[in-house]
Amino acid sequence: MSQRGSGSRCDTLDPVPSARCQATRQALSARSLARMPVDWIGYGYAALVASGGVIGYVKAGSVPSLAAGLLFGGLAGFGAYQTSNDPKNVWAALAASGLLTGVMGMRFYNSGKLFPAGIIAGASLMMVGRLGMKMLAKPHEP
Repeated sequence: MSQRGSGSRCDTLDPVPSARCQATRQALSARSLARMPVDWIGYGYAALVASGGVIGYVKAGSVPSLAAGLLFGGLAGFGAYQTSNDPKNVWAALAASGLLTGVMGMRFYNSGKLFPAGIIAGASLMMVGRLGMKMLAKPHEP
């Protein structure tokens, strides 16, 4: 006895799949969309920036350092979230890392101190390069 069209088995050769089979296929399609790549490097960069602000506050009592670290860390985290959802949407992360490259690069140039200015400037410059490469990458065909 054939089980085609009976609804007990989803057969890809069945010209008229049952409603249950259609729902199963839609759920599998939705799961494959949910497996978007997570921008772990972007989240790590955001954590580095935010923790740098917290360390600046703890060591020197610098409220501007805390505010800037949390602001730019939050912006970088938001950018990582956007990049995780759409790999071509790099603008928020690029703005945060670009501004930090300039500001911390100037602080490193003027002070010569490796920490925190040199470390954050170097990490920000690497993020700008990484995000620039993402912008230039060809889209992948599904």
